[in-house]
Parts: sequence; C-alpha cells; structure tokens
Amino acid sequence: MTMRQEPASGPSVSARAPRDNLSDCISPSNTESFEQTASSYDCPVLVTENLVLRAPHAEDIDAIAILADNPAIATMVSRIPHPYGRADAETFVRTSAKRGNGNCVYAITETETGKLLGCCSLETTADGKALELGYWIGEPFWGRSIATEAVHALVDMAFRTRDIEHIDARCRVINPASRRVLQKSGFQFQGTGMINVLAINASAAVEWFRLDRKTWVSLISWSNENRPNQR
Repeated sequence: MTMRQEPASGPSVSARAPRDNLSDCISPSNTESFEQTASSYDCPVLVTENLVLRAPHAEDIDAIAILADNPAIATMVSRIPHPYGRADAETFVRTSAKRGNGNCVYAITETETGKLLGCCSLETTADGKALELGYWIGEPFWGRSIATEAVHALVDMAFRTRDIEHIDARCRVINPASRRVLQKSGFQFQGTGMINVLAINASAAVEWFRLDRKTWVSLISWSNENRPNQR
C-alpha cells in the first residue's frame, strides 16, 4: 500500500522515497527516448463488476481530502502528509493529470453510484521494464475487497498493454490487510526494507512483493467479473 501523493507544499528531500524522481535515475543520453516512450502509454478507464477506475477529476477533490485526511491511511503509505487538506487534494488531482514518465493514477469509484472509494497508481521504473503498484482505500469502505478488485484490474491492464517484466509493490510490515491484498493477487514476497513515510516524518519497515509476467499468465483465470474492460 505504497501509493505516493505530493503534498501541496512539496516534501523535503529526506521525505522522498528512492524512486520518487525518475529523472534522477536516468542518464541524460536516455532521458529523451525514455520520455518519448513513456508518454505514448495510455491509462485507459478500467471497468470491473463493482468498480470504475478512471483519472481523478476536480469533482473528486473534496472526497479525496476527506478520505485521505486519516492517519490510518497516511501512516501506511509513503507520501500522503497528515493532516491532509483540500490544497493537498487539489495538487494531487492536478499533478496526476500529467501522467508523466508513463505513470497512471486512478480514482477508484463505485460503479453504481460513482462514489470515490480510494486511489491507486502504477509508476514506471527508470529502465521502463517494470512498474510499481500503489493503492489506498478510504476507511469507510474497508472490508469489501475493493483493493483486491482494483489491483486485479491494474495488473491485468499493465501486463496486457505494456512490455514489462514484473510489477513490484511494498506494504508496511504492520499492515496485514495490504499484505493479504498482494498475496491474493499473486505477488510473491521478496524481502524487507525501509521507506520514508511523510506522515510520521520517519523511516518505516516495509515488505517488498513482486508479480512477474510468468506468474500472472498462470493467474489469468481470475473470475471474469473482476477482469477489467477498457474503454
């Protein structure tokens, strides 16, 4: 559950996770070609039985601000500040629209009502051969398998539309719910590490998981009702 959101004022250097600035990891000679390739990636709307994953809109700002202003969420992801205000949500919506470096940021919404339930993202690694997954769900909607359904949609879309070798994800060691989401989605434990968590202004222990393409192929028997349609 490692989704990153930019605070309105911007984090200090010490608050940045290792891959927050992709340009720092790309040599000058490769920067232009990488950006041209990354900008060609689409972030299609994804529709599952219960969810619609789409780009965040200005109309989502108030809902994002209310749901994300929760220490139970902010302390479990790397770059959501706490407290979290409307200005932070405005910055998040504005920056997510840029889709820089091939990244995709989605608002997770309820199919029947359009209600915002949380957010998720795919971030391209520096070499363009992998993605990192992030997600958070608003506390009022916990326990409904929303994160699992959203992760399945993102994973299917990523492996079907991009030439990537694997998808990585991280969760705090004290977050068993997020760990279960990754395990149910086929991610395999790789090891432990530390990340900087903006909300607590300190480093925290995380577990690192990976889903490779070969494993995903063996899992595409996921139920049809949870498989996304693109539009």
